[in-house]
Order: sequence, then C-alpha cells, then structure tokens
Amino acid sequence: MTTNGDAAPQAPVSGVGNGPQVLSTTAHLEVICGPLLNYRRMSNEHSSNPIWHGSVLIVTTPGQRPEPLRLRLGGLTGSNDASAGGDTRERTFEAIKLYEDPRKAFFNYEIDLPFQEQESRWEYLIPDMVTAGGMHRQDPDKPTRFWVPSKHESFRIMFHSCNGFSVGTDMETWKGPSLWNDVLRMQAQQPFHVMIGGGDQIYNDSVRTDGPLKPWTAIGNPRKRREFPFDEDMRARCDQYYYDNYVTWYGTEPFAAANAQIPQLNIWDDHDIIDGFGSYTDHFMQCAVFRGIGGVAHKYYMLFQHHIPPPASTFTTAAKESKHHGVHSAKAAAPKLETEGQPLDPVQLERTFVMKPTHEDPSYIMGPRAGPYVEERSRNMYCQLGKRIAYAGIDARTERTRHQINYPETYELFFNHLSKKIGESNGEIKHLVLLLGVPIAYPRLQWLENILQSPLIGPIRFLNKRFGVAGGLFNQFDGGVDLLDDLDDHYTAHQHKKERKDLIHRIQNLAKEHSVRVTILGGDVHLTALGRFYSKPELNIPAEKDFRYVPNIISSAITNKPPPQAVANLLAKRNKIHHLDHETDETLLELFDKQPGAGEPGVKPKSAAANKCTMPSRNYAIIAESHPNHGSTGAPNGALANGDAAEHGDGTDFTLPKNMREPIHKGELHAGAAHPAATGLTRTGLAGLDGLDVTIRVEKNPEDTSGYTEGYGFSVPALDSRGFKGHGRDW
Repeated sequence: MTTNGDAAPQAPVSGVGNGPQVLSTTAHLEVICGPLLNYRRMSNEHSSNPIWHGSVLIVTTPGQRPEPLRLRLGGLTGSNDASAGGDTRERTFEAIKLYEDPRKAFFNYEIDLPFQEQESRWEYLIPDMVTAGGMHRQDPDKPTRFWVPSKHESFRIMFHSCNGFSVGTDMETWKGPSLWNDVLRMQAQQPFHVMIGGGDQIYNDSVRTDGPLKPWTAIGNPRKRREFPFDEDMRARCDQYYYDNYVTWYGTEPFAAANAQIPQLNIWDDHDIIDGFGSYTDHFMQCAVFRGIGGVAHKYYMLFQHHIPPPASTFTTAAKESKHHGVHSAKAAAPKLETEGQPLDPVQLERTFVMKPTHEDPSYIMGPRAGPYVEERSRNMYCQLGKRIAYAGIDARTERTRHQINYPETYELFFNHLSKKIGESNGEIKHLVLLLGVPIAYPRLQWLENILQSPLIGPIRFLNKRFGVAGGLFNQFDGGVDLLDDLDDHYTAHQHKKERKDLIHRIQNLAKEHSVRVTILGGDVHLTALGRFYSKPELNIPAEKDFRYVPNIISSAITNKPPPQAVANLLAKRNKIHHLDHETDETLLELFDKQPGAGEPGVKPKSAAANKCTMPSRNYAIIAESHPNHGSTGAPNGALANGDAAEHGDGTDFTLPKNMREPIHKGELHAGAAHPAATGLTRTGLAGLDGLDVTIRVEKNPEDTSGYTEGYGFSVPALDSRGFKGHGRDW
C-alpha cells in the first residue's frame, strides 16, 4: 500500500500462526539487521513511463510496529528537480510483516518509483530507527540513497559471488570483506544501479564445525550418520544458527553499507546452505539431516535475500508428515494444519507468525515441482535492467543432484518465458545477462575426476578410515574425496556433459531467434577469467553477427580466499580449444596482460608469468553499456571515453588470429589493464551502439584492508544476425 503524504492504515495481512503475542514498549524501532535494498523488476517497461519496483527489508525485535517508509526524489544527473517527470512527491510505503517469532520479526516495504528523463538519486528513510539496544539512531536528515538510470538507459551492473570464507581460512591473511570498500569507492564515483549476487552470498559451512551439526559430523559410521534423526531440537538449533549467521554477516561493514544503497538481485548456491549441497551421493543427500538443513537454509534465503515469506514450516523427523516425502513419525496424533494443500508442523508455529503470500512476484519463474533435497520449487528469475538489457538467473541448486543440475521441464519453462518476454520488447532488448552460479565455459578437469574416482584412491580411503591418514582428502559427510563435490558441481563434469551441451544450444537458439547477445555470468571457482563460445574460425562469421559468440564472465570470489597459484596455473595449462559441436568452439581469453598492482610496495605476483587467462585473486565485475543512448535528453550514465564513439562495424574487416585465445573481435583488442574499459568509469564506444563494456576489478594486496583493485577491461558487441549469409547448419 502506498500513499502520498500521510500514511494510510495498514491492510490486514493473511498468515498462519499467532505470533509471539508480545508488544514492544520502546519508543523507537529497534532494528537488528538492515535495511537491505532489493531490485525486483520493471513494469510498463516498453512504454514512455516505465516503473521501477523494489523492496526494503528490516529485521527487528518482536512486537514492533514500524512506521511507513518515506521515499523521495533526491536529485537528477545534469539537471534540476523541476524537470523531473512522473509523480516525484514524497511517498510513503507501509511495512508488511513477513515473519515473527519470540526472537525477531521481518518487515518488508514494497516500493516503486517512476524512471526519469535523467539518471536519478532517490532517498528513503524509516522513521525512529535505532539499532537493537538503542546504541545508534539513524539521522533523519541523512536518508539512505540509491540511484536509478534514465528511462532511456540501461542499468550499470556490479556482479559478485563467493562473499564469505570457507572453513579453515587463515583470517590473519584474508582480513574480512575488504573489496566492498572498493565497491563503495566505485559507487561514489559512478553509481551502480543493481548488484547481482551469483551465489554464496553467505557461507554457512561452519554449521558442521562450530554449530549444531558438529556432533553429527563427528559420527564415524556413515550408516549411522545417514540414519541420524533431524528432530525438533536439532531443527530449532540449526534455525538459530542460520539466522544468527545471516545477522552477523549482513551486518558486517562495509558489506552492510552496500546492501542498503545498491539494489540486489540474488541466486543461491551451495555455501548458502552448506558446502557441496546437492552434489554428494543420492543415498546420503536423502538423509534427514541434509533435508533438514536444506529447509532451514531455504527459509532464511527467502527472507534475507528475496524479501519474501518462507514456507510456514520446514522438514523435521518429528513432524507428523514431511511435505513431499510422506515421512511419518511418533507425533501421529498431532492435529493436521494445512495451507495451500501442504501439511504443516504445528510445533514450529507455536508463538510464530508466517505471512501467507497470495501470489508470486512476476519476476520469478517457478520450477514445476519440488527439488529432491530442498523440498521447495526452484525460484528462477527474469527482469529487465533498463532500456536494452534483460537479466535472467537459473536456480541451479534447488533441483540439483549429483547427476542433474535442473529438471528438463524447468529449462522448458525458463526459456519459453525468456523468449516470450524478449519478443515482447520488439527488438528493444539487445542483451541478455544470464546468471549461472557455476562457470560453463571453463577448462575440463575430467582427468582429475578419473584419478579421484579410480581404484588408486581405495587404499588411501582404507588408511583414512582405520588410521586417519589423509584426513583432509575426504569429506566429513559421505566419506568421498572432498574435491569431488566441487568437480561434480561444474557444468564441465562428465555427468553434466549432455545437460551442458543442451543448455548452450538453447542459449544459442534464443540469441539467434531474437538477435540478442547473451552474456553469461558465473562464479564459484574463486578466480576470475573470461570464457567464450564462438563459431569455428573456418565458418568465417564475425562476432558481431555470430549468435554462437557467448562470453562467460567468471568473477569469483569477492571475499573468499583464492586457490593457490599452482591450481590457477594448472587450469591455464588445461585451457585448450574445445569443440562443443561441429560449429562451436570454446576457450578462455588471454585477458591478464599484467599482475594486479605490479611494482607497488608489498604486492606479490598472483600467478605465473605465462598464465594470462586465470587470475587467482579476489575480484568483482562491472558491466555497462558501451555507448550513450542518442534518445536521451539528459546526461548519460557515465561519459564517453575518447570523445565520439567508435563506428559500429560489422566485424568483416577484422582478421581472426591463429590462436583463438587471443582477441577474436574489436572489443577484445588490447583486452586487459590497457583496455579503455579497465577503469570501469567511462564508456569506450568500442562495442558499437548497443555493445557492453566489462571491467573485472582484481585485488592488488590482500593484506591491505582498503581493498584497492586493478582493472581489466574488454567489450562485448551487440548481435545482428539478421540477413547474414554465413555458414553452418543453424543459419
């Protein structure tokens, strides 16, 4: 509900449970975590008056009644407020309670605003907000600010993944989320309009080392571990662990400051649950503990990362009936409580309120049925990022098993939806940014998989079980080789080979059908690189007209430690020219022409001098349109470098190199620190009228908590495949 001026009474919210039945006596709004700002979607996106939709989440002590959020236009780039279009008076938005129990309450504000002729700064304020305990009060004269592009422009995007630390990280060396300082510096110079989280926005792995799963993990017999019950006591302790870990991490600066002022779009991955979730053997993944923590992690993923109410209860072996597997227990006499046809656990609803949603936001593409271990439907996403860029994210964790990433029906629903929405733009959408949690254009490691699964490992496993030999080699769950769950996560793993190929063909066909360039984002691997699919050189198809040219920006990790130099160098040596099919090749670009911070005091080389394609150092990426839009009447989102833009050629005058690891179109020429896009602050014009500039910001020195980075740039051309008389079966 929104109003202009005074707040209207809040509409009643339907839900299940009665809540803790407490009323706060404090004079202020006690906030435990937040505000957290999300972007959702655009409406009227193809009209002259598009609308921006987002949300603001706060976590409070129970019994609170938050005042309405106040939103106003704060300023326009290169203009004054008087020229603003649309309704820009201060508006208020009511707080909607999503969840409440005796420890906390989650409130969400669904906000919307009109795009302006120029890039605009918006300000929001939640009145009387203090940190829990009353130690700090938000200054009412200093509202939180965020930026929205001109209605004629597309979003300036920040992409990150792996925002946390693996168990066992040396915290004396890797000192916190330092690169978020660099993100905020870049934000101050040229604002981001959205930040895309590619998975592992939080690391919950310590639930097994320092949390409630520690006694379970210590059970030496795999059979006893599989049969261990996930009862109400363990569920409650895991619930508290996941909630406390979110509050701690999302309240850590400077990450917390970025959460409040850069709208987020997130898809989860394994560490948002626990390391390797979904990629262990099926008989072990089916155990009660994995199903239980999958449900608890999903609950807080919905609340903190999507700002939507969770399912009313999650799996326990103490409940009368699990929601999808029909497990019965000793509580058979408990009264049946149902919502939307799903059995609930009344024990979990004691003194608890959960909002009952009436609809799904249009930005979600829901999977056709529940996942095998997380007993909920996958939550895939599509939305438009301004005038010419669309975003789509595949939830590659909810449906994952060791042998599949997503159901075939999910791919069908997903790509049908994308084709429909892109088609409705009538050619306005020039780029699709597609998020996959794990890279898809990446060196093959099947030789390593074969070694780890070979009989050679058998004697080592026996010595491990009997005498603890090579303890670090084997995981604490199913006794398998620890590295295998990471390898099994990769699209390039042997068991995902067919699914990977089918997915790439779907992407290529979508690009061809709508003449839209698809750029893939991927994280997970803790290093940065640029993979590309492209038509084989003998077909002589310029990248500008090649629907098979699909770059894969690999940006990981923004916070976690990188792999050792030896691993990155090994991957670089495995960077072969791979043949996907008779028309498509793939390889990594030799992007890193210098070491980040080379020559500066205290900065050490990150990889071998011969390694130009994999960089083992913390990083994040920036993606923005390469050319200002000629239809805008105001200043664009960033000035054009070197004066006028480069001409938009068709690439026919570009000669392909003999080594396809080198630049294969004009936008890749001089890729690296010398490329004009390396600063991340200017438009190069090198990718033509509708191209993209990409910057990968790489940490110079992990011992410097300021988080300063070196930039590496390249550009991605738009696609115009219409009318081209090329070669290959798909033309």
